[in-house]
Amino acid sequence: MSNNKRAVILVSGGMDSATAVYEAMDRGYEPYFLHTSYGQETENKEYECAKALAEEVDATDFLHIETGHLSAIGASSLTDDEMEVEDADPDSNDIPTSYVPFRNANLLSMAVSYAEANDCSAVFIGAHSEDFSGYPDCRPVFFDAFQQVIDVGTKPDTEIELVAPFVEWSKTDIAERGLELGVPYEITWSCYRDEAPACGTCDSCAFRLEAFRRAGSRDPIEYAERSAFN
Repeated sequence: MSNNKRAVILVSGGMDSATAVYEAMDRGYEPYFLHTSYGQETENKEYECAKALAEEVDATDFLHIETGHLSAIGASSLTDDEMEVEDADPDSNDIPTSYVPFRNANLLSMAVSYAEANDCSAVFIGAHSEDFSGYPDCRPVFFDAFQQVIDVGTKPDTEIELVAPFVEWSKTDIAERGLELGVPYEITWSCYRDEAPACGTCDSCAFRLEAFRRAGSRDPIEYAERSAFN
């Protein structure tokens, strides 16, 4: 086992996972990037952003995996052409159509395989509290349960900690932490609909714009409109 701490980080190309990269590095981990394309609407832009971030931080490794199964299964507006990506509705308590059934379990399974193969002692994911109000696989109880899966499903001498550093945080908290750490948000992408410019009205854009506004900063990427919830 290397003396250097290593962590696999699930890097989507978005702001939360980019902040998780800088958080992991701030905690002394060498970053191993795992990026997946699974048929999401903006997969090319997300890959481009994840790759740019890997170069920016000189990541130890960058693994890009293409999986077709989540798209083939469907039932999400992110992957199913028959379903519209809805505009943000901050007052809704429903699980949004952008929920990809059991996605995080799929992604974390790949990340744990990658971590065990490379003697990594942690897997980082950027999920946060505003996610778990809508997505069941972003809740703290899910990550606690998945830690159990890791513990019983890997070799006896393998110790991998599942780290969700922002799970109790708001999007604004993440933006503030990222600005403090110097995260290059200009090379991140969050829009569910478009690859350029970002739409500004889908769930992901609206929450991101609101987070930057509350953090007292201007989001550096280009938007078709910046109205957020206003």
